[in-house]
Amino acid sequence: MNSLLLISRSPIPDSILHKTFPTHIRNVSDPSFQGNQPSSVSLSKILFSNKLGLHCVRIERSETLSRDQILHIRDELAKDKIDFLVINSLLPKSKESLFVFDMDSTVIKEEVIDELARKHGVYEEVAGVTKKAMEGGMGFDEALRLRVAHLAGLSIQSFKEVYDVLHLNDGMETVFQFVPSNGCKLGILSGGFSPVLELFSNQYPVDFFRANGLEEKGGVFTGQIHGEIINREKKEFYLKQYASELSIPIERVVAVGDGANDALMLNAAGIGIGIHAKQGLKDKITNWIEFTDLSALIFLLENSF
Repeated sequence: MNSLLLISRSPIPDSILHKTFPTHIRNVSDPSFQGNQPSSVSLSKILFSNKLGLHCVRIERSETLSRDQILHIRDELAKDKIDFLVINSLLPKSKESLFVFDMDSTVIKEEVIDELARKHGVYEEVAGVTKKAMEGGMGFDEALRLRVAHLAGLSIQSFKEVYDVLHLNDGMETVFQFVPSNGCKLGILSGGFSPVLELFSNQYPVDFFRANGLEEKGGVFTGQIHGEIINREKKEFYLKQYASELSIPIERVVAVGDGANDALMLNAAGIGIGIHAKQGLKDKITNWIEFTDLSALIFLLENSF
């Protein structure tokens, strides 16, 4: 049974449901239903929830929508600023699940390397490499190495100073409350830097993280990466590895990110969600959140209804 989730900051009127799902509007949980509807009408169970200032309509149906159908419905609902997710199975309340997040522009609003570059006076140089990479001029690994090279001479203390001015993305504070309170685990797989994640995991309920290490000598960074690069392939690899180590089946793993570097991770998870996703990621996934925020993830839990 698929769950179609319509999520909005405002109540979702019946008129929108009738307009968007003209052949799926009969609610089998409605006591007025008499069981004698035409065969052309596909019956659906409709549930409603209002949590954390958000409104959600959950439509359960057995038919599977194609990606084109999902995109068409999402475009229609976007006119009313309603997010639309299609989930094969919501997370059961009696079993442990795993939430895995990208870091920069997902858990936090900023891109840490940009903030470090500004502090070090090399923002334009770093931004130039980023632009070339986004235009397809180089791969992630090469671009990261070139950007990190510009950070040579940056003091270790700079990470703490940058960390202190970072901001959680909208709704993430709420995620840090409801994920552990529902017996779920939370991890971060980041193409950013370990010094930031170490500070972050000491402040927030993060069960594990992976990020890029930076080589340092005498209290300053050399401009070299220490160890493996956490690229798109490594994100997918570690998502599967941590799920296996925690004995959590992949269908109970939620992955959240914003960029094309997160696509493999999101598609490997049972539930992959883009958050204010860049087009490069949207082209590779089915579900994303555009109009609400990360607190909408609460509706992935069965006990939210």
